[in-house]
Amino acid sequence: MRHYKLTGKESPRLMRDTFEATPPGAGQIAIDIKAASLNYRDLIIAKRFGDIVPMSDGAGVVTAIGEGVKGFAIGDRVVIGFMPGWVEGAFSPAKKATSLGGPGMDGVLTERLVVAATGAVPIPDAMSFNEAATLPCAGVTAWSALFERRPVQPGETVLLLGTGGVSIFALQLAKMAGARVIMISSSTAKSERARALGADEVINYRTCESWEKEVLRLTGGIGVDLAVDVVGPATLSRTLEATRFDGRISLMGVISGFDGPVNTGAILEKRITLQGIYVGPVAMLRSLVATGIKPQVDQVFGFEDAEAAYEALQGAGHFGKLVIEVAD
Repeated sequence: MRHYKLTGKESPRLMRDTFEATPPGAGQIAIDIKAASLNYRDLIIAKRFGDIVPMSDGAGVVTAIGEGVKGFAIGDRVVIGFMPGWVEGAFSPAKKATSLGGPGMDGVLTERLVVAATGAVPIPDAMSFNEAATLPCAGVTAWSALFERRPVQPGETVLLLGTGGVSIFALQLAKMAGARVIMISSSTAKSERARALGADEVINYRTCESWEKEVLRLTGGIGVDLAVDVVGPATLSRTLEATRFDGRISLMGVISGFDGPVNTGAILEKRITLQGIYVGPVAMLRSLVATGIKPQVDQVFGFEDAEAAYEALQGAGHFGKLVIEVAD
């Protein structure tokens, strides 16, 4: 069978190889991967690590079942949790260590993967493998950002930065919850697509440099109830300014790196709740699938074109998600 491994070099990043499939052990299932989707995390991993099968998000068909597994049958269509070892409950280092496609844990850019049965979720017939493969990281991250601790309420205003995978999922979920959504984008074409999905306001940050002040204007000087910051230090202080007193910010942004100045005074003076988000458990993935959400797949690449998919992700021209079809 075929899979890719990271080379640990900037270019090329990927090397295609073959492997011998192993049967699932007790409590495990084997899944023939049909589709895998990319996340910004995959670029970070590719630059830092080698000799692992990359990518965390995949969907496919159950092809073998280990001893003691219940609730699955050969031929079931499933999506795999980002951290198969985090089924529910509190987060922990042990659960984080099961993150697919990272150090010490092979990912889904492979024709077959064996995982704990509790780490997989059935998908409905109406959902394609390409769509399902976009859910485990970006979709669950958006769910966590909106609903994990202080769930967004009807009539609240949500601020979303950009039009990548997390932000588009958050747009769809926020509208399902009855919220008003303000988005930040640099593209007129992407702005129109966001409006078509329900965005109430879209600010072009290239033509409106002080977008945080425009957010305040659009909210009558009050600020948003919840902001989802996918960028990080480069935008966080401006996001704080755009957030109301006693508001909240879900932060998962690493696009601008991990270090930088942050206006902690705004957090204190406005009593803003700042929550770090690192995806979520399999239970959240199950809840997300149950909503019937329609993932926005921007571009699909063949298995042989995996390197081109990475390059497209690096170029950041996509709206929603990029997918690699591993098999028909």
